[in-house]
Amino acid sequence: MEKIIISEQDIINAICVYISRKKQVKPEEVEVELLYDDDYGFSAESYVDGRKQVLITANIIEALRLWLEEFMNRDPYAGIELVLDDEEGITAVIK
Repeated sequence: MEKIIISEQDIINAICVYISRKKQVKPEEVEVELLYDDDYGFSAESYVDGRKQVLITANIIEALRLWLEEFMNRDPYAGIELVLDDEEGITAVIK
């Protein structure tokens, strides 16, 4: 099966859609910053109306599953691995 790489911008878009549905706002109203920490791994901060919400890796994966199913018409339960790349930033590899 082919390996798909989801860009950092598409990960951010996926999280915007995910948060917008949870908070019942438009995706354009959500701001997202992806983070990586050597001790804690991958996370994201989302902002809606000035309020911050921290997402852990599991939340990011859940957002990517939604993105895969609805926007890429792919199996949402494929293996998803978040990767920190020096040039590309944070990407997701779908196996």
